[in-house]
Amino acid sequence: MRPTRRQLIALHVTAVVVAVLYLLPVFWTAIASVTPARSLLDRPLRWLPQETDLTRYIAILTPGGVNGVGGGFLEAIANSLVVASVTVAIAMVVSIFGAYAFARLRFRGRRLTLLVFLGTYMLPQIALLIPLYFILNQLRLLDNRFGLILVDLALVVPFTLWILSNYFLTVPEELEDAARVDGCTRMGALWWVVLPTARPGIITAVMFAFFLAWDEFLYALVFTSTYAAKTLPVAIAEFSGRYTTDFGLVAAGGLVAALPPILIALAFQRNIVSGMSAGAIKG
Repeated sequence: MRPTRRQLIALHVTAVVVAVLYLLPVFWTAIASVTPARSLLDRPLRWLPQETDLTRYIAILTPGGVNGVGGGFLEAIANSLVVASVTVAIAMVVSIFGAYAFARLRFRGRRLTLLVFLGTYMLPQIALLIPLYFILNQLRLLDNRFGLILVDLALVVPFTLWILSNYFLTVPEELEDAARVDGCTRMGALWWVVLPTARPGIITAVMFAFFLAWDEFLYALVFTSTYAAKTLPVAIAEFSGRYTTDFGLVAAGGLVAALPPILIALAFQRNIVSGMSAGAIKG
């Protein structure tokens, strides 16, 4: 049954209200990033500044920057890109083969094993902080990007494994059977049949894996001490001093840090929606 005109109007009004509620903090962050520091705490509050100040963006995006901020921030961007990209690459290789095994192979304890993997993802990060610290210390991987990649994999792999195993269940086994009749091995059927068919689910897993690794804060804060390995969330947190905080600088850094995830989400939004909805059907 087609929705009535009144229902369509109510749906669009609701969508506009939700969009405004979600975008209002982003809008205020953008305004705060270009508002002079002396005007940020004015009363009454000004939604639009009388003058704009772009020096914060110059400070964080210029290698020299102001007070050396720019060089460290650019290093943090590079570290975040490396850590997130390598984490996603390794996690997807592990998760694709693992999820395919859980979806297609029948073995004792299959469901329990998958739930154990998901349970590790649900553990609070603070519960694993001390054991991981001692492990990285013994491996001499503190303040090291590879050490961050390892701990991020512990967060990302269980999540992507769960998404992909559910999505692979939606791929008809008859497609693989037909490919194997034509001479494909199981690996060939995975490569030529399952992966192209499961493309929306794989893109969804890649996107969320990137978001998890890009936004991870606690481990990066504790396990790094210099800009040789510090990531963007830690660099932005350090804009807050002991006695004062430049909220405009924090806002500018937050907007710059949010750009890559936003652009990726906009580019692949259709695949993300279809991947999440299909992966939730079975499992």
